[in-house]
Amino acid sequence: MVVFGGWASALERRWNRRPDRSVGAGFQATLLLVGGPVLVAAFCQWWLPPLLLWPLQVLVLWLAIAPRSLHEHALAVARPLAAGDLPAARAAVGHLVSRDTAALDETGVATAATESVLENGADAVFASLFWFLLAGLPGVVAHRAANTLDAMWGYRTERYEYFGKAAARLDDVLNWVPARLTALSYALCGRTRLALSCWRRQAGQWSSPNAGPVMAAGAGALGVSLGGGAPYHGQWRQRPVLGAGPAAEAATIKASLRLLRRALGLWLLLAVTGSVLLSVGSL
Repeated sequence: MVVFGGWASALERRWNRRPDRSVGAGFQATLLLVGGPVLVAAFCQWWLPPLLLWPLQVLVLWLAIAPRSLHEHALAVARPLAAGDLPAARAAVGHLVSRDTAALDETGVATAATESVLENGADAVFASLFWFLLAGLPGVVAHRAANTLDAMWGYRTERYEYFGKAAARLDDVLNWVPARLTALSYALCGRTRLALSCWRRQAGQWSSPNAGPVMAAGAGALGVSLGGGAPYHGQWRQRPVLGAGPAAEAATIKASLRLLRRALGLWLLLAVTGSVLLSVGSL
């Protein structure tokens, strides 16, 4: 993804010359940067022998999901926060979120880290698994490419408002079903009734159509309150409160990681069970 990000940055600098009239350029850049890797992945899936294809699929899926990276980044926030080292926790959470971390208090740091675990679990882990199970190597490559471009260009700023529109819309489309499956998984693996209630009542209040269900259900599953005010790019943004219960703290970050692991275990169990049933049915 580092190489891909370098290509995306170089292409954006070259093509985004008129930020106020760059929707078409952004569409072409998105098509090129997503379509190219997908064609390569499709070629590999169709022409490589199983002996080479299976290791490649495992490698690409592991790199796309990167569960250990999210786990380590989240613990890097939780540990100093629990020890009372707020400056270190602020610095660590800055690697996870785009908000202004220097202005965050203990609750703000814990909220930011927990939200990042829940949302990254949906975007990186479960969406990647969904598209791999549905479309194999081309599916997971398409999703990760679109998600990376959205993370780089999907901001409502003067530079990216128009250029990043195509990438943001493609990411929304690819994440629509996985986000709701993730929200259901969080609900089933946590406080189910509360999570489903928060999802139903609160998801529509969130600005993102996909993050809303994930965050509301995740917060309800954990029995905490997330969202609320947060500083972004020098301005204070008042966001809806999601979930129900006390504010987030250091222990909430670890609880969100446990929820993510339980939900991942549920997906793997269902995937293995489905594979076995299909194999038995084909006999």
